[in-house]
Amino acid sequence: MAADRTLAETGSTCWRRETADRLAVIVDAADFFRAAKDAMLKARHSILLIGWDFDARIELEPENQTLEGPNSVGEFLSWLGKRRSELELRVLKWDTGMLRSFGRGETPFYMLRWKVAGPVEMRLDGAHPAMAAHHMKLLIIDETLAFCGGIDMTMGRWDTRDHEEGRPGRHTPHGTPLGPWHDATSCMSGPAAKGLARLARERWALATGEDLGPYAGEADIWPDGLTIDFEDVPVAISRTLPAFGDVEQTDEIQKATLAIIAAARKTLYVESQYFASRDIARAIAERLKEPHGPEIVVVNPDTADGWLEAEAMDSARIRMMKLVHEADAHDRFRIVYPVNAAGSPIYVHAKIMIADDAVLKIGSANLNNRSMGFDTECDVMIEAEGREDVEKGIRRIRNGLLGEHLGLAAETVEARLAENGGSIVGLLDGCGKEGRRLEPLPMRELTEAEEMFAESDIADPERPKPFLEEFLDSFA
Repeated sequence: MAADRTLAETGSTCWRRETADRLAVIVDAADFFRAAKDAMLKARHSILLIGWDFDARIELEPENQTLEGPNSVGEFLSWLGKRRSELELRVLKWDTGMLRSFGRGETPFYMLRWKVAGPVEMRLDGAHPAMAAHHMKLLIIDETLAFCGGIDMTMGRWDTRDHEEGRPGRHTPHGTPLGPWHDATSCMSGPAAKGLARLARERWALATGEDLGPYAGEADIWPDGLTIDFEDVPVAISRTLPAFGDVEQTDEIQKATLAIIAAARKTLYVESQYFASRDIARAIAERLKEPHGPEIVVVNPDTADGWLEAEAMDSARIRMMKLVHEADAHDRFRIVYPVNAAGSPIYVHAKIMIADDAVLKIGSANLNNRSMGFDTECDVMIEAEGREDVEKGIRRIRNGLLGEHLGLAAETVEARLAENGGSIVGLLDGCGKEGRRLEPLPMRELTEAEEMFAESDIADPERPKPFLEEFLDSFA
């Protein structure tokens, strides 16, 4: 894509564009949880945590605690607030997600405890249409540091980049072992962090009716040991906001995603929990029809998490796969899932899109209809715009992700890509069938019931509409 053209267009593909003086891409929650705790220990004014889910019982360093304070996030926030009375601590969680919390038992206890004695203010976000979800994942500290990505501080997210079988730190609060989990987020400082802080304050105000004033935090609270991937890089902040009350329908993430697909020249590398968006699949199919279009690699989990999601999203994925495969006349498309050295599938929860070495987008939005127009989402995007240092950083992150899934060093991935003329498809096709690897997702025929469910908008609607109308439409 041309170095003199940016995909970030305020009012279309993004909400605003601000510079990050430092930006890091954090892969997998072991590094995120530690970095978040380190930064929160340095907080002087405020901590605002916004997420789809929040489990107060999870340990931030479940295997080897290196930072002071309690290890469980709920106790840690209580401890931190009591030590520093000047700190304003807030948590905003999706309201319907409370049903999960009642089943677990922990969050209602902390909500009552914090409501009576403080020091944390925890509120529920119900500012969304019926059946929609608040899905942004933001952590804002002193409005000088912001995390934005796909990782919630909840059960089942913690894992390292090794994803070994039987990892001791990967367990429920009751000690039940959990499977491997792949995820990603970003951390940034400077004006881009303040832009995300403004978005977080707006979300808090919409959900609670309370306006939070901006904080004039200027101290350097960058987490110790967190590698900086980019410096002085413009960051586009994009949102999905469903029409609700006075909130207008906002589809910046969908527009940005389609723009990236259209702009890719040689390679498009995607990680997503789902592959179910009709508009995205059609856009990919059109690029695959081109004689000299890009190769496109999508990394998904082998199956969705939970029975209902598996019924809806896996069926929809088969439909999208068929659409794309029929257009792939030049054999440039792969959809794969990762397994660890023991052969266990690694659940993919990351939401990443990388075009060539020119564009990187990361956030909370999946490649499904809900993320494009029905749930609340936030993504951030950086573009190289001809800067060699940014191109190198984007390439290093992509190669690191491929290396994580293939059990290879990033340098080895780069060398093998060079041997294949830069082809990721060639790299994948040349890898063995043992050890850590990316397996092709199998195609199959859908049952009649699955076809009907996949056709329905009940599980994965594109835009808000009255629930009764939506329900009746499913039988039309």
